[in-house]
Amino acid sequence: MSPVKVFGSAPFTNVARVLLCLEEVGADYEIVEVDFGAREHKGPDHLARNPFGQVPAFQDGDLMLFESRAICRYILRKHRATDEANLLQEGDPSESAVVDAWLDVEALRYEPSVHAVFVQRRVVPALGGEPDERVIAESVARLRETLAVYEARLEATRGYLAGGEVSLANLSHFPYTRYFMEMPYAAPVFGAYPRVTAWWERCWRGRRSGRWSP
Repeated sequence: MSPVKVFGSAPFTNVARVLLCLEEVGADYEIVEVDFGAREHKGPDHLARNPFGQVPAFQDGDLMLFESRAICRYILRKHRATDEANLLQEGDPSESAVVDAWLDVEALRYEPSVHAVFVQRRVVPALGGEPDERVIAESVARLRETLAVYEARLEATRGYLAGGEVSLANLSHFPYTRYFMEMPYAAPVFGAYPRVTAWWERCWRGRRSGRWSP
């Protein structure tokens, strides 16, 4: 079987999300770089893969996909080899629905706040601009509201966001959270929520060691 192809570079957060899932299931893959400096992402070849001119795009045989979370779901459904990698909690409709719900929370509430801080702290200076501290402050405030909900949820589950077992709802947080943890806001923001901090530490240790025990 030919390896699947991921179009994009690993440092891009949405590409990293896909690569994490491929690593979790042990699937063979090939990274095909897309040169943003040469505007390859807006060229006809890449637009045929991703009509929005973004990364990642994903190819498995004749199938071409875009949108990282959709790609992750596909990978976890088709390529997982053991029940240990059942990160969608499929087999129980109620459990898989909870995973979907917390994936939506990550995509619609968590990521936008962290993304806004990332753009102001990393992207704007790289382009020669000055970070907008008002945008940062507002985004951090929204992030705190989201993490307060996480804190209560983790008290109830005593494990992970979608229940006692790790799932894609946790894995999907990795790319942006890793960058956020390198910023000066991370310690005071996460430090205010001990269960969230413990959850992230469990996830980080699990990802690096290949073990996900609570």
